[in-house]
Amino acid sequence: MDDLRTPSRNITSDNIPDIIPILPIVDTNLFPKMVLPLVLIQNEAVELIDEAMTGNRMLGLLLSKRSDIDSKHTAEDLHRIGTVAIILKMSKMEDDKAQLLIQGLNRFRVKTFLQDKKYMQAKIGIMESKNTNRNKENRALMANIVEQYEKIVDMSPGLPSEMGHMIKSLQEPNVLADMVASTINAPVKEKQKIIELLDVTKRLKKVTRLVNDQLEILEMGSKIQTQVKEDMDKRQREYYLRQQLKAIKEELGETDEESVELKEYRKKIENQGLSEEAQKEGKRELRRLSRMHPSSSEYVVASTYLDWLTSLPWDINSEDMLDIKVARKILNNDHYGLEKPKKRILEYLAVRKLKNDSKGPILCFTGPPGTGKTSLGRSIARALGRQFVRIALGGVRDEAEIRGHRRTYVGALPGRIIQSLRKSGTKNPVFMLDEIDKVSSSYHGDPSSALLEVLDPEQNFSFSDHYLDVAFDLSNVMFLTTANVLHTIPAPLRDRMEVLELNGYTEEEKLKISTRYLVPRQRDANGLNSTQIKITSGATKKIISGYTKESGLRNLERMIGAVCRGVASKVAEGEVKNVVIGQKDLHEYLGPALNMPDLALRIDNPGVVVGLAWTPYGGEILFIEAVAMKGGKGLTLTGQLGDVMKESANTALSFIRANTKNLSVDDSFFNNHDLHIHVPEGSIPKDGPSAGVAMLTCLTSLMTSRCVKKRLAMSGEITLRGEVLPVGGVKEKVIAAHRAGIKTIILPLWNKKDMEDVPDQIRDSIEFHFIDKMEDVLTLALD
Repeated sequence: MDDLRTPSRNITSDNIPDIIPILPIVDTNLFPKMVLPLVLIQNEAVELIDEAMTGNRMLGLLLSKRSDIDSKHTAEDLHRIGTVAIILKMSKMEDDKAQLLIQGLNRFRVKTFLQDKKYMQAKIGIMESKNTNRNKENRALMANIVEQYEKIVDMSPGLPSEMGHMIKSLQEPNVLADMVASTINAPVKEKQKIIELLDVTKRLKKVTRLVNDQLEILEMGSKIQTQVKEDMDKRQREYYLRQQLKAIKEELGETDEESVELKEYRKKIENQGLSEEAQKEGKRELRRLSRMHPSSSEYVVASTYLDWLTSLPWDINSEDMLDIKVARKILNNDHYGLEKPKKRILEYLAVRKLKNDSKGPILCFTGPPGTGKTSLGRSIARALGRQFVRIALGGVRDEAEIRGHRRTYVGALPGRIIQSLRKSGTKNPVFMLDEIDKVSSSYHGDPSSALLEVLDPEQNFSFSDHYLDVAFDLSNVMFLTTANVLHTIPAPLRDRMEVLELNGYTEEEKLKISTRYLVPRQRDANGLNSTQIKITSGATKKIISGYTKESGLRNLERMIGAVCRGVASKVAEGEVKNVVIGQKDLHEYLGPALNMPDLALRIDNPGVVVGLAWTPYGGEILFIEAVAMKGGKGLTLTGQLGDVMKESANTALSFIRANTKNLSVDDSFFNNHDLHIHVPEGSIPKDGPSAGVAMLTCLTSLMTSRCVKKRLAMSGEITLRGEVLPVGGVKEKVIAAHRAGIKTIILPLWNKKDMEDVPDQIRDSIEFHFIDKMEDVLTLALD
């Protein structure tokens, strides 16, 4: 060093000038009464120090908002509040750098910056601290800061222990706050906020927050360090123990022997008939497992994977029972009717008998609830001599349910397809995917897209589960699916399945099913025998017509169960030994009949027509009513009608207005009347074009004051030219009409071909008319 100067006299804050040179500082702060060493490398800063040394040795320190040291700082870069400092020592080095030791005197605020010289100067005002007395709040804050600061000193190697003692000796609140803030490890921006606080109480509170933050960080760091040290000690201990165990085994000559578990896995991989890809993956995982310690978490993951891989039925097939006569007998014993599904299964058996390597069909049973779709699957498995597995897809919205999770996830498992195959124990079970129409998608993926591979015979021979990550052959599995409706199934998935419709049962079919299956089953379920209860055919018919209104059999079985429970109560109490249930006895067990009164009572007036509707739960009859009132050309539609049904009503009205002479309707009727069409059961939404014929007939009946013939129903779509177009769901609609006592049905001409699906006894008991013009409908329907 070539120069060393120290102040020759004490300088206090009383004689701080109004204009002082400004020295920008970066990444540090100076508080009043604190000492700070600095190294200056900029020429302007060195020149500033030289001039200050020739004068009063004072300068102002302002924190820069920028963090770069080498660039020049302007007035806009600096905070406006800083600390006046006095140079205690200054020494120059050979490379034109200067070292300083400065001490803070007081806070100041910049009034204006001056640019008279190469370095920055400013006109300043001294800022005095407020609320500096030792009141109760200040003393409490000081005591808390001292206590926390001592903990920081104990936990910080960079702070000497004497700092804690010195802090205790400070009696001035402002000095204590400044000293603690200057020595703790806190961001410079937070320290700058403390410099700018004049209220000492607020300053103490701010310092308290910074001290608490610093203490929490130190405590967390200490905890982390302790945990790391413990983990390292544990691993080192395990390593030494393994080395000792290895040395012991070498001494005993047991180094080449595998564990019993590894031997078992190796044996399974070689003998369980795994595919070549699965064997390769299993052996690779087994090598990984042999290098792991049994207490390792990865060991559990690898062993679980090998458990799944080796427990699947890779080459285990159940032998099909190819006796077609026996299979037909089993199917007929289990289910009455359902001729189409039974025929398709017997055809598959016949092909299987002639060609052993034929692939299993993928069938979709669709129909209303309670028609025997799921139970038919069990019956098919019994007829084929195969295992039966079923998974419910209702509400499934995660692709991983089908394909499984990848092994990177904690607790990962294969999908439900692989899980079910493992439970079945064979690779060719009858596999039922129940309620496939109720699968939905979410942000987890689309399960229906995953099912595309499962249900495609051209792809499922190499189905890849995410968990197994090897191909599994599903081509021998016979997949069956069930659905109530088809329109909710995505088109690509629907295209992969052969759809077989299971429509509703007729009253005669229900009677036979009740006698053969439902009554014996409910009798056994309620602890009764055939001598204790007998339900007559008349009583069963009364239950079917008066207490149930469905296409399936579930409600019917519930009602029979209710009768059996009532009889069981009497038998258990000793009131009776055996009971014969007739029609008159049903009121005692089931209460009054639930169904609506006879049709004839509801269509005695003009403007009332019986229509036919299709629902996912089977066919229904639909009453359509119309009234006219004084007004002019208004049309009101009620009954929760959809847009298509409303359009049918407007089309019907337009046709009548355009053909008033042919239909014998007075032209003035429309100018003097408002019309109101209502479809009862208003809480149920209704839609579709098939009510067009019924609406036109209803309006014509009203306007001509002619009643519709009794026990007549109709269905069909209409056009503005009066043509009648075909509709869907004919079989279900006809069955519903028969159930309701309809004797005459009018249908579109193009639906005549659909009568092949209608049971013979219903065709024989109802008179059918097939028409293609609306005029013919009105001629047939109106008295």
